[in-house]
Amino acid sequence: MNLITYSDSALSLLPPLVAIILAILTRHVLLSLGLGILAGALLLNDFAVLASGEFVAQSVSGLVWSDGALNSWNLYIIGFLIVLGMITALITVSGSARAFAEWARLRIRSKRDAKLLTIFLGCVVFIDDYFNSLVVGAISRPITDRYHVSRAKLAYILDSTAAPVCVLSPISSWGAYIIALIGGILTAHGFAGSGHLSLFVQMIPMNFYAIFALLLLLCVTMFGLDVGPMRKHEMNAKKGELFDESKGTPPGASADLPEADTGSVLGLFLPILMLVLGTCYFMVASGASALEAANLEFSLLGAFEKTDVSSSLFFGALIGFAVTLILSLVQKIELKMIVTGLTLGARSMLPAIYILLFAWTIAAVIGQLETGKYMASLATSGDIPFALLPAVLFILAGITAFSTGTSWGTFGIMLPIAADMAMGSDSTMMLPMLSAVLAGAVFGDHCSPISDTTILSSTGASCHHIDHVVTQLPYALIAAMISLIGYLVLGFSQSLLYSLAAASGLFVISVFILKIKANRYF
Repeated sequence: MNLITYSDSALSLLPPLVAIILAILTRHVLLSLGLGILAGALLLNDFAVLASGEFVAQSVSGLVWSDGALNSWNLYIIGFLIVLGMITALITVSGSARAFAEWARLRIRSKRDAKLLTIFLGCVVFIDDYFNSLVVGAISRPITDRYHVSRAKLAYILDSTAAPVCVLSPISSWGAYIIALIGGILTAHGFAGSGHLSLFVQMIPMNFYAIFALLLLLCVTMFGLDVGPMRKHEMNAKKGELFDESKGTPPGASADLPEADTGSVLGLFLPILMLVLGTCYFMVASGASALEAANLEFSLLGAFEKTDVSSSLFFGALIGFAVTLILSLVQKIELKMIVTGLTLGARSMLPAIYILLFAWTIAAVIGQLETGKYMASLATSGDIPFALLPAVLFILAGITAFSTGTSWGTFGIMLPIAADMAMGSDSTMMLPMLSAVLAGAVFGDHCSPISDTTILSSTGASCHHIDHVVTQLPYALIAAMISLIGYLVLGFSQSLLYSLAAASGLFVISVFILKIKANRYF
């Protein structure tokens, strides 16, 4: 199949923009993604209808079968979602979720405490963003529901402690991937003398978006800075409307589940603990096997770099599921209730799976359109003043991740370009420019309706997807504006201290303004 390339054309942006804009305007995610896929297929095949249909069919089949083998990544992620849905439903059926909420009520004294606990858990569970969003959501939802925290606010907390925490942590799937990527880039440019882990740590304070997104989240929680669409959701939550019921049951929620009255806190904590330990074990084990196959010496960082995240999540979830099922049987829950829980739990994940399948399909279409290459070409075209490069790279990485729905793909495209630009101008700005790409990619991924992390944060919170996107967007844009000022100052002054001071000053002003706006309505 001969496809037209759009790596040098702004038309490559059309399909993702169609999908994103329609999703926000119509709030019909699947229809919007489907139209975006169709627009991309028509562009790639010069508007030949039959060829476009064949291309879409191949793209969809590629989600399950690719290069003569099963697409294990996608299948394991879908399996993980289904198993996690069943675990969550069984915990509810056993009465353990209610028991945990009662237990927490004696220790968590306020709505703010419930949100702070969720933030704490999100920062502690940092091994992977998928894992963070879904597991922390399952633990926190009974508590935040009790204290009338809207599902949109919970989704915002989950999303803002997923990618931002993972991108700052060297011992995570994100950190290992980034260290491996920048390690190869820096070695190619003569920076082999410095330890790659050490360089990653040096880049942490330059990742302005991740830092200020987390700080803003903390301030929103502490000071009740509910503005824009989030304000409406929080006001409805005070009335007991945790999500918009007119749109049906959100993904990740099981309606009409029976509950036993013999549940215990152990029934929630033990399955989740075993899920966490099992996932960590399989991540290290799969990474160690890959290192051994490559005749490389074992190291924890190396294991995380080579780990198979999707299979580790799935097999870790199976361990959690087995423990949950055993506890339910020991508790003598009726078989009928268990079967009902398993059925409704698996079914509750179907909306999220449908959205993921469509998102993966449009990601494949966008990859063929070479949208990322077009965005990258903008960074190297024209005479951009050197002082503006960190800010420009932040913006372009953000747009690329927003359009493609992937921060990891943006890393792979934009980081080598940032390194080349730094070597061609001033090598002392290598780390700041690489950091700007990391920050921009996380920002774009944070805002994108077609990002899998955004989708799974909605699922973990059991929030309608577009409600999460719309309510989070104002906060993400504020953190991005603060970061942009920081990168502008960094580019002109080449001083991390000055740039952090400027960004911190703007952050304080922003929080003050948000506080005034929030007080105006409450």
